[in-house]
Amino acid sequence: MKYEIVKEFPNDIIFEREGPCISIYQPTHRHLPENQQDPVRFKQLLTIVEKALSEEISRSEMEKILKPLYDLQKDYEFWNNTKDGIAIFLNKNKCIIYNLNRTLKEVAIVSDSFHIKPLIRVFQSADSYYVLGISMKKYNLYIGNRYGLEEVLFDENIPTTIEGVLDELGDAYEDGSLSFGSFAGSTGNAIYYGQGGKKDEVLKYTEKFFKYVDRFVINNYTKPTGFPLILVALDENQGVFRKLTHNDNLLKKGVKIDYEALDVKELNKKSWEIMEEYYLAKTKEVVDRYNNSLGTGLSSDKLEDISKAAVNGKVETILIESDKVIPGFINLGTGDLEVEEEKVGANDILNNLAEIVFSNNGEVIMLPKEKMPSDTGVVAIYRF
Repeated sequence: MKYEIVKEFPNDIIFEREGPCISIYQPTHRHLPENQQDPVRFKQLLTIVEKALSEEISRSEMEKILKPLYDLQKDYEFWNNTKDGIAIFLNKNKCIIYNLNRTLKEVAIVSDSFHIKPLIRVFQSADSYYVLGISMKKYNLYIGNRYGLEEVLFDENIPTTIEGVLDELGDAYEDGSLSFGSFAGSTGNAIYYGQGGKKDEVLKYTEKFFKYVDRFVINNYTKPTGFPLILVALDENQGVFRKLTHNDNLLKKGVKIDYEALDVKELNKKSWEIMEEYYLAKTKEVVDRYNNSLGTGLSSDKLEDISKAAVNGKVETILIESDKVIPGFINLGTGDLEVEEEKVGANDILNNLAEIVFSNNGEVIMLPKEKMPSDTGVVAIYRF
C-alpha cells in the first residue's frame, strides 16, 4: 500500500469504520535548514502511534499497517517539498496525506475513527476558495484560504491561453487580423478593439475563450468542492465573463484589476478582503437561522438530541466549537452517546458527529468559542 497525496476534503477514508484509524498532524517547514527537523519529528510521532498500536495488535500486523509511514519517513523528496503542515490518515486499506498551507497543532491519535476536526476548519467551504485570474489572452487559477494562496498547477495538456483553447476547440485564431490591444477610455478602464473594425470578431473569440474556462473551472474545481470563486480581471472582462458564466459559486464581488499586475501575496490580500466579508456574512446567516428557529423544533443545542437527529440524516447544518472535545462516541444505530474517560487517544463525540453529518451530505462549520451561539459546543439546524 502506497501513500497518496490528496487535496479534496472530505475523503472517502473518513467514512470507513474498520479500525485502527491513525491520524497524524504535524507542522512542517518550507525551506532549509528548518525542514531538516521535520522527518525527525515525524519519527517521534510514529513512535507514539507504535506504542498505542502495540497494546492492541501484534508486532507483525502493526508493521504491515504502518509500512506507508515507514516509507514516508525515508522519503526525502516529500520532506523537501512540504509547506506549513501535514495531515495523515491511515487504516488497513489506505493512507492519504494533505500538504497544507497552515500550521496545525501536533498530534498523533490511534482511535476507532479519524480525527478530522482540524481539517474541517481548513477545508470548510466558508473558509477555502478559488481565485480565477483572467485576461483576453490567458488565465490562471489559484486556491487559498485566510492563511495563503497558491497557483493550481494543471496537466501539460490543459490549455491556459486563448490560442491553446481555440486550437483545442478547432477554431482558427486569426491573430494576424485581430489586435488585442487597448487604450484607456474616459473611465480609466481598458477598451479592447479589433484591427480593421473587427471588434465583434475580438468579442467572439473572447467569449469562446471565457466559456471554455468557465466550464473547465466548474467541472474540475468549484463543483466537486463547493468552494466559492473570486474573479480577478479588468472591469470590461468582468462584465463579459459574468454575462456568460454558469458558475453558481462565483461571488458577486470581484477584484477589478489585471491579475498579472499582482504577485501572489498581493492577490491573496485583495481576494481575502472579499472572502472574509463573504465568510462573516455566511457565518452570521447560519447563526441567525439558528436563533430564529429556536423553539420551533427546527434547531437545537442539546448534544443528545442532535446526535439522534444526525444518525437519522435530519441535520442540515451543524456548528461545532473548534477546540472543544467531548470524550466518547455515538452509537450509529441509535444515536445514543457513549461517554469515555478523558485520555490520550480517546474518541471525540464532536468529531464523530462531524463524520456522521458529512456522510449524510450535511454542512459542518467549525467556529471558535466566541463565535458560537451556544456554550454547549454544538448547535444544529434540521432539514425538517
